[in-house]
Amino acid sequence: MDRRREELEKKRKKLEELRRAREERINTMLAPSDGNGASSSSSGGGGRGAARRDIDDLVASLVGERSTTPTVTDGGSDAGSDKGVSTGSAIMSPSPSSAAIGTQPSPLAGAPRPVPEFTSVETVIFEIPSKERVVYNKEVQTVEGSFEPQGPSEEEIREQIRQELEKEEQLRQELLEAERQAAEEVVPQELPELTDEERKTVLQSNDFIEFVEHSSKFVERAMSEKYDFMKDYTLGLDDDTEDLNGNKMRLICSFHDERWSKNRSVTDVGWSHKHPELIVASYNKNPVAINEPDGIVCVWNEHLADRPEFVFHSQSDVLTVRFSDFHPNFVIGGTYSGQILLWDTRAKSLPVLKTHLSAGGHTHPVYALDMVGTQNAHNLISISTDGTMCSWQLDMLAQPQETLSLDYPSHQLTEEVAVTSFGFPDGETNAFWVGTEEGSVYQANRNARAGSQAGINTTYSYKGHHGPITGLHFHPLFGPVDFSDLYLTSSVDWTVKLWRKRSHAKAATPDNSTVLPLYSFETADDYMYDVKWSPSHPAIFGTVEGGGKFDVWNLNMDTEVPIMSEVVGTGKALNKLSWGKEGRHAAIGSSDGHVYVYDIGEMATPHNDDWDALQRTINEMISTQSHGNTVSTDF
Repeated sequence: MDRRREELEKKRKKLEELRRAREERINTMLAPSDGNGASSSSSGGGGRGAARRDIDDLVASLVGERSTTPTVTDGGSDAGSDKGVSTGSAIMSPSPSSAAIGTQPSPLAGAPRPVPEFTSVETVIFEIPSKERVVYNKEVQTVEGSFEPQGPSEEEIREQIRQELEKEEQLRQELLEAERQAAEEVVPQELPELTDEERKTVLQSNDFIEFVEHSSKFVERAMSEKYDFMKDYTLGLDDDTEDLNGNKMRLICSFHDERWSKNRSVTDVGWSHKHPELIVASYNKNPVAINEPDGIVCVWNEHLADRPEFVFHSQSDVLTVRFSDFHPNFVIGGTYSGQILLWDTRAKSLPVLKTHLSAGGHTHPVYALDMVGTQNAHNLISISTDGTMCSWQLDMLAQPQETLSLDYPSHQLTEEVAVTSFGFPDGETNAFWVGTEEGSVYQANRNARAGSQAGINTTYSYKGHHGPITGLHFHPLFGPVDFSDLYLTSSVDWTVKLWRKRSHAKAATPDNSTVLPLYSFETADDYMYDVKWSPSHPAIFGTVEGGGKFDVWNLNMDTEVPIMSEVVGTGKALNKLSWGKEGRHAAIGSSDGHVYVYDIGEMATPHNDDWDALQRTINEMISTQSHGNTVSTDF
């Protein structure tokens, strides 16, 4: 399109040049001339006629190609108005006289030439698109690949798969047959028989002994499982289950090892907080076996009754032992020499850490241990019989974090307080209560606080026992009612007493200097060696005595006699008691080296009204207690 326009522009310019040249010639011809001019024009007429013909031929070649007959087209014509381009141009229309002049020579050479007439016309150029030419091949138009050979049919595929499976099976059978023949051809190699010396070396090697010790425990645990695999659940309850739901207890298992427990007494027992089936027990020395360690700590498993899981050694009698509340692999013990020992179940039998026998720590027997604090900040508290309290961090037993001397200046014999047991109320880390050899209970503080100083609070004392106190335990904090201000004590005076701690200090006067117990349980006929609250039932606690009896009390049912009583083992003295985490199982340590585990059944499960019933019972005890030197309104 652009190229066409350029051609038209070029032609338009040529026409304008020709028009100007023609006008100049016309003007020259019409101008007046003299005789010379006429003669000269007459004489030169032939040359000018030839030049004019040449111009006419050029104009005819440029314009006259489209139409032999000159026409005048109106620019406003409808024909091609929407596609044509209207262009103004001047087209010469020769007259008949001029045509005759252009084609024939004038008869009169001297006659004047006629002037040609010019007409201005407008030309319209149309852009007509070329017709599209459709070209195609004469062939069958079908989908590509439609003439390719077809695949196998469904039956052929099935047959091919069946043949492949048969071939694989045949190949597998041939392989098995080849392996069987190869195995028959191989001559079995006879293992060399060990000599007596080699056999003895293997049996006495440490690797073999450790392997047998470790692997045989798994087998014994499985064999000691007492689950009844033939139990028929379609039948009714048996007699044992019905008795267990009532006021009956049953012995689950007992632990004793001829090598480690023989001729020793159990001095303390405790349960693992992480693994409820593990029980730790401490033992004193065996006077017969002088080559064995003086102190022994055994970790027993309820599913492994014939031997202990771990055995730890000590150079002195172990008087108290416990699992760490926050480190399940740590076992902590207090000894007769005053050392605090730390064993690790991942290590050997010897302690991994221990305190030094120096003035900075304990130099007298340690009968009680306790842990206070949280997972991230906790301390081990120990008190020896010379009245020295030490606070330790388990990862640094070389030096105590704090040391406090528990002195009572108004004591009749000596200022030192011989502590045999102590306890912290739940949630308390500063104030604690200690039981002494003289039979009194004192409240003490680890650090000075408002209104009191560190050490024993001499403002008042708890008096009621007439012999050394063997056990002291605070009521655990659980349930809708808070009974953490109650605690029990046991003594060699054959009694167990219930106390309520003072909530505030008052000036020392004869009226409130001595606190009496809320209640005294006096049914025993021998020394009372330990007492513990149940961790699941608010009104239940257990006691053990020197006559071999294990008693279970429920204050909501009866305060005069225990609801359950059992003679344990052969009737030897029972030294320590510890309840399991769920409150159903009770571990009891005996003076003959046995550890017994009893199940008290559904009695350990509390009811919703047990807390309210215990509250009523305590209020009745407060209202009916004897008035000695204690004023009940101080509580």
